[in-house]
Amino acid sequence: MLTPELLEAVKGYTANLTRDVTFVVQTGEHESRAELIDFLEKFSSTSGRLSVVERDDDALRGPASFLIEAGGQSTGIVFSGIPGGHEFNSFVLAVLNNAGTPVKLDDGLKRVIEAVGEDLHFETVVSLSCHNCPDVVQTLNQFATLNPQISAEMIDGGFYSNVVDDRNVQGVPAVFLNGEPFANGKIDSATLIEKLLAKYPNVARESSGSASLPLQDVTVIGGGPAGVSSAIYAARKGFAVTIIAERFGGQVKDTMGIENLISIPETTGPEVVKGLQSHLKDYDITLKEHLRVESVEQGDIKTVTLSSGEQIRTRSVIVATGANWRELGIPGEKEYIGNGVAYCPHCDGPFFKGRDVVVVGGGNSGIEAAIDLAGIVKHVTVLEFLPELKADQVLVEKALERDNITIIKNAASQEIKATDGKVSSLVYQDRGTGEVKTLETAAVFVQIGLVPNSSFLKGVVDMSDYGEIIINEKTETSAPGIFACGDVTTVPYKQIVVALGEGSKAALSTFEYLVMHAPEVSEEAAKAA
Repeated sequence: MLTPELLEAVKGYTANLTRDVTFVVQTGEHESRAELIDFLEKFSSTSGRLSVVERDDDALRGPASFLIEAGGQSTGIVFSGIPGGHEFNSFVLAVLNNAGTPVKLDDGLKRVIEAVGEDLHFETVVSLSCHNCPDVVQTLNQFATLNPQISAEMIDGGFYSNVVDDRNVQGVPAVFLNGEPFANGKIDSATLIEKLLAKYPNVARESSGSASLPLQDVTVIGGGPAGVSSAIYAARKGFAVTIIAERFGGQVKDTMGIENLISIPETTGPEVVKGLQSHLKDYDITLKEHLRVESVEQGDIKTVTLSSGEQIRTRSVIVATGANWRELGIPGEKEYIGNGVAYCPHCDGPFFKGRDVVVVGGGNSGIEAAIDLAGIVKHVTVLEFLPELKADQVLVEKALERDNITIIKNAASQEIKATDGKVSSLVYQDRGTGEVKTLETAAVFVQIGLVPNSSFLKGVVDMSDYGEIIINEKTETSAPGIFACGDVTTVPYKQIVVALGEGSKAALSTFEYLVMHAPEVSEEAAKAA
């Protein structure tokens, strides 16, 4: 797992540790315990400040669990399992954050977490193939680093299958708070923070009185391709720019295969997101991550209110919030999210190895999901509402080549049923004959398109019947000084390359607006406004 090349790269990160870090491994027997010890000892060989000890500790789940101590004190961070795969970065970041590297979390969010005044123990069940899980694990580890009353444990469901069974986990990440279900399935760091603020509303109020940003020229809402593109173009004009991102990378993070990003023949969503992050760091741009925008107040100086309670005053706004997975809206869907209803085949597919599953949706995302799942599960049935598939022909041909994929067209999903709390069947109607049929299935993966993330702007800008923000050819909305780009708008063809272009266009239009509306008030007057 830890190759010489990887260990050499790790040395570059651990060279500047300022605190001693100890990995405390629980004693006992486990079939993978020797592998865990070997992993930690090899990692520890990269720095004299790292060490491994074996002893009993009440905070540890079993012989394949370890605790991170820093400076002789518990950090509250536990890994149950070997943090390889996508979780290796979570492990490295936890070590660095507790050995001298500052936690890279928005200052306003830090104040919120530091204000929590009671014991919170988070447990996150993951699979190492889940590319969404590290965001959640890393965020909770950062919470534990910032506040000694918060602890966080990553649990690899493959190592601790008893946890998966006892808690009926059928989707990851599955987060538990103080032993009770907190969030699962279709979640990200922003969702966690929103749920935490909803559970402890006083925390946001207690931390909201601190210093805020100075007046911004451009505030970009959204951290996907359109948002990053607009932020970079705006920063290159010399403007003070802030970008607010619930989840940096947006939907691109969930895309495994990308073959139509011109000049890059083949890549993945996570690689594209890594490139966006790297490019953004080249400019003086303030990034506020894991936060939602609650409202935008119009005016010459606009006020953007965040879920943390912080307010940002800005001369202009670029909305690039993208879209979320569209839901079926049928009985059983919301009730069984995380118990067989899923939206991420890459994350949750491994839980249904050797079983029959259903994918609802015959567009590109649906057919891609079916192809991916076919390599894991016993059989995939694709249900498409229309008489013909909407996916690209090259994808359809790949799906038809698989002998464990069945495609049913002209099918209207009606209900998802469960047995003992877990999905067991899907009821659909043949739209041609009217006959109602039932498919036995262990899971339903919903892949029917996207819904614009625009609800926070209702009454502020004009929208289409579908909730898309209406823009003109210059990305201008109906509200002066508010621009929009990407999947959240009425621009057709929701593609990464289109979003990148629309983002740059929005920044150029914003530049024109700001030049034509040069501020005529002082900073003090702006504050009063």
